[in-house]
Amino acid sequence: MSENGLQSKFRHMLFGCARVSTADQNSDHQIDALLRAGVYRENIHIDKASGAKASRPKLDLVLQLLREGDTLKVTRLDRLSRSVLHLVTLGADLRERKIGLHVIEQGIDTETVEGRAMFGMLSVLAELQRELIVVNTMDGLASARARGRIGGRRPRSRPPSPRSCTTRGSRRSSRSPICSTCLAPRCTGT
Repeated sequence: MSENGLQSKFRHMLFGCARVSTADQNSDHQIDALLRAGVYRENIHIDKASGAKASRPKLDLVLQLLREGDTLKVTRLDRLSRSVLHLVTLGADLRERKIGLHVIEQGIDTETVEGRAMFGMLSVLAELQRELIVVNTMDGLASARARGRIGGRRPRSRPPSPRSCTTRGSRRSSRSPICSTCLAPRCTGT
């Protein structure tokens, strides 16, 4: 049987890619949309990483699994990447390999001329949105610093250094508070 005959016997595969920026975020909405779009659960791959990162383990895996005639499905372009360069490069690579890209919520199907045009326009908007978020965050942090507020996590309490415990021991004070502060067993000697 010819190679074309074999390819026509096998159904083209649908792969889904989802992404959440942090482990606290929930990908259920994306998974549900991909399932409704016909992607089998075992073909849905989820990354927990920032969209600014071009390399993500699950996306990289999906890109290796995709074959000619397959389709990659995502819910929105910003779930794939937020960099125009990465999106355009990825789109060109998929088109060259004859792999479709379907962006469910934005109605983009790169197998059509209109879909490819919309893909390009929304890629630019996705990067613009990311850059606006970064600029607004930086402006907010600068404004807070100007008012004397410091953002970020509170510093973790760290155990005292051995040097500070030694210094405390040289002062004339009871050994019990020093030992408990320095997380050392109470000394019984002199």
